[in-house]
Amino acid sequence: MNAAWLIDGAVVVGYFALILGIGLRMGKRENSLEDFALGGRRIPWWAVLASIIAAETSAGTFLGAPGEGWSTRGYFYVQLTLGTILARIIVSFVFIAPYYRYNVYSIYEYLTRRFGTGSKNAASAVFLLTRVLASGARIYVAAIALVLLYEIFVGRTLDPALPADAHRMFWIYLFASVAVVILTAIYTTLGGIKAVIWTDFIQASIMMGSALLALGILYHSIPGGWAEVRAHLPAKNIFIDTGLNPARHGWDKIVGMFETEFTIFAALFGSTFVTMATHGTDQDMVQRMLTAPDVRRSRRSLILSGLADVPIAGVLVTVGLLLIAHYAAHPDPNLPKANNEIFCYYILHELPVGVRGLLLAGIFATTMGSLSTALNALATSFTRDWYLPYVAPGAGEQQSLRAVRQATVVFAALMVGVSAGVSYLVIQRLAHPGAGGGLRIIPIILGIFGYTYGSLLGVFFVGMLTRGRGNDRGNWVAMVAGFVVVAVLSGLPNDLLRVLGGTPYAQPRWLPVVEFPWWIMFGTVTTFLVAICFPTSAVSLEAARVEATPAVGNDAAPV
Repeated sequence: MNAAWLIDGAVVVGYFALILGIGLRMGKRENSLEDFALGGRRIPWWAVLASIIAAETSAGTFLGAPGEGWSTRGYFYVQLTLGTILARIIVSFVFIAPYYRYNVYSIYEYLTRRFGTGSKNAASAVFLLTRVLASGARIYVAAIALVLLYEIFVGRTLDPALPADAHRMFWIYLFASVAVVILTAIYTTLGGIKAVIWTDFIQASIMMGSALLALGILYHSIPGGWAEVRAHLPAKNIFIDTGLNPARHGWDKIVGMFETEFTIFAALFGSTFVTMATHGTDQDMVQRMLTAPDVRRSRRSLILSGLADVPIAGVLVTVGLLLIAHYAAHPDPNLPKANNEIFCYYILHELPVGVRGLLLAGIFATTMGSLSTALNALATSFTRDWYLPYVAPGAGEQQSLRAVRQATVVFAALMVGVSAGVSYLVIQRLAHPGAGGGLRIIPIILGIFGYTYGSLLGVFFVGMLTRGRGNDRGNWVAMVAGFVVVAVLSGLPNDLLRVLGGTPYAQPRWLPVVEFPWWIMFGTVTTFLVAICFPTSAVSLEAARVEATPAVGNDAAPV
């Protein structure tokens, strides 16, 4: 037993050594903020493609997607990938070229050119806050493996309802979060975006290789193969769900659709807006696209990453479905309560030595891949949007490079704090019977984006789809309106009342409590409609025209 775990540990340590080695090597080549943020725009498109995939497939997805398959007993989660393909095509032909034309490091600089500093500051602040919360929430997922490992070594399952066990679980979560963040921050701080992209390439390879390996081993452990798996799934269609209840009629039927998470309509509309927001207005995603030499190759990376999402999501959800049949054939009374932990539990208890180490490395790879890009994007956005304009306007290249590295460390510390808060929430939910099993990390992460990214996308759409609408004051009003609409439709006021001990109000039936895939769509539409009511000044339009430069590659016409 000890020798086996030493082999698995060596696999994981070898992975960490490889990643840190790449980061240290890349750090020797960082001479300017442009190198740190954009890699000199010399990154091959296929490396950018792998980096996008690695950033999208966090540990939350790596363990959460199998959890969705386990809990929903179908491929309904995979429906959302259909919207991501359509969204990437739109982003490729609407967003990327203007970013190249204005030669921006932080994409929120585009809003300065188009509207003014007020819009840029609002959008950048929303990104910084939302990204810290969402990325911090993802970190705790990697700690699941350490909690389950601890339970193996002590020979019993920790019970979060017991104060001593809850305390122990929290410190394990915190230790894992600190370790992963420190290791990631080291190579991100030293190597910049080049280290991020090349380590992402390795991490994406490890993630997909380990997932496929687990899929094959799982399938061969099930007597009867796919027929046995299908016997444990609902007899109805397991691929497409419209969310339209035939027992309802009229608007009540539509309300039911909005109240269902994974439907074909959520995929074609809700998921499209989600991906347009995360891949068009989130510095984290867009920054890696801007490292490609030109618009054409940047587009290629983005669109192909969308096509890759379908099989990736399919593989991970299939893992969850196979786990259902596996544990039906091989019952285990010690299965964890939380759906997110089922796949990790299988990895630690069922896989052979060496393979288990590779899968553990896969969990850490997905965590570090998404975390490194978030840290780099946060530091770049803060430095370009706040430090250089307001703290050190005359800063040279070396001072700017030092500032962006210091910002990386600060944001790493903030993420540890968020991860600690999420870990505490997880433990509290698990401590109450019936609550833990319903705790799913994907809705948590996407829900955080849902409240604010509709406002971001709406403002960017006004800038890119209109020529004379929108200004700083109007954009602020519109962004607040978008947030308020999402808050009401999501039931946030009732949630806050429950937390504060107040009496929740009864939401009228005609006003649905909309599920998270729809939030960004409603926020975007609201923000756009409000913002276009305000005209752009002639001064801002002339400044935007003067500052635009020909794009590199296709679409060289001015904005």
